[in-house]
Amino acid sequence: MINILYVIINRFGYHMINNNINIIKKDYGICISNPNHFLAFSDFTVGDGIDIVENVNIVNAKDDFDATAKRAEAFNQSQGSYIAQAADGFDYFENSYGNLTIFTFLSNDIVLQDFTDQLKVANSQKGFADARINLSHVVYIDKLLSPRDLLKIFKIITNIKAKVLANMALPFHIQNILNADDFLAVLSNVDVSGESLDINNAEFDEFDFEELKIQIEEAIEITLEDAFEKLGLTFGILDYLVAEGILIGDLVEAGLELVSDVEVTDELKSKMEAQILKSLADINVIALIVAALRTEQDMAANRIRELDVNAQGLYSDDVLGLAVSNQIAGTKATLKFKEYDEAKPGIIYGLPPMLNDVFAGLIAGCVSKIFEE
Repeated sequence: MINILYVIINRFGYHMINNNINIIKKDYGICISNPNHFLAFSDFTVGDGIDIVENVNIVNAKDDFDATAKRAEAFNQSQGSYIAQAADGFDYFENSYGNLTIFTFLSNDIVLQDFTDQLKVANSQKGFADARINLSHVVYIDKLLSPRDLLKIFKIITNIKAKVLANMALPFHIQNILNADDFLAVLSNVDVSGESLDINNAEFDEFDFEELKIQIEEAIEITLEDAFEKLGLTFGILDYLVAEGILIGDLVEAGLELVSDVEVTDELKSKMEAQILKSLADINVIALIVAALRTEQDMAANRIRELDVNAQGLYSDDVLGLAVSNQIAGTKATLKFKEYDEAKPGIIYGLPPMLNDVFAGLIAGCVSKIFEE
């Protein structure tokens, strides 16, 4: 495991990575400056592609070339070469791993809100159609790298980011807003021994590229984990239900649809809702629902050859449903599970096989529980 050094930067200020590279932060942006120049490859608003530059800027501007350039020049560097990226914010942290330094820029519209005393939900004032979570990077490698190596590293970082984030198995509506507008720049040193900066005739460092690749992949993975921690973003059972289009109100209606000889009052609906939320805070109920969610995703994507929902003899969905109902209200609820599993009232009918059984078990257990009290 690689060693990690965290560098904390004041909101407005200046510090140095090494003897040459300065970090300047002002209220309108951040400048990573190197009087000896960087070789840079980026997808920035201003200066995408490969270039030799003195300054790398992240500025508070709309994603527009002219506005971004104007903000970048506000660092009094109009005489110096630069690349610039527009961003709607520039909260960031910096990790160093030997000769590798990663700046991670955070932009987030999602907050965790209390739903009950025991449950939280991720939400956004912008709504999930417009909300964004962007985890962007500027990666500096303290070596003389060729343009070809820089391009290869850019691709490596892009690929490992996608892989790590996919492996997090975030709720679908969170995946849809993640890194929709992220950016990436990879920087290395430039040979300043000659009279001019000429990468065509420059000499580059010899090194083990495979070893550097592994170092970068490990560093990006750790940095992404750090990013979610610094944002305070975690996701719970309600977030995964939202991702499946399963709302508490729909579960309440489905649960009370089969109730007979009792008037369905607002008070009864409130009791049912409270019991559902209480049950969803039970770690064993959560584990059983997540098992069904994950299995359903694997079956839908044909990830496991032998797992076919249409195959004869598949009854594990019933087992999970029975387990959920039993966890909530014991043997009496397991008997009621059969009634709800066969009728599939309300939203239960539209859910895929594994999920309709676990939620039939959930509402069977909750109905049993509220009428037992």
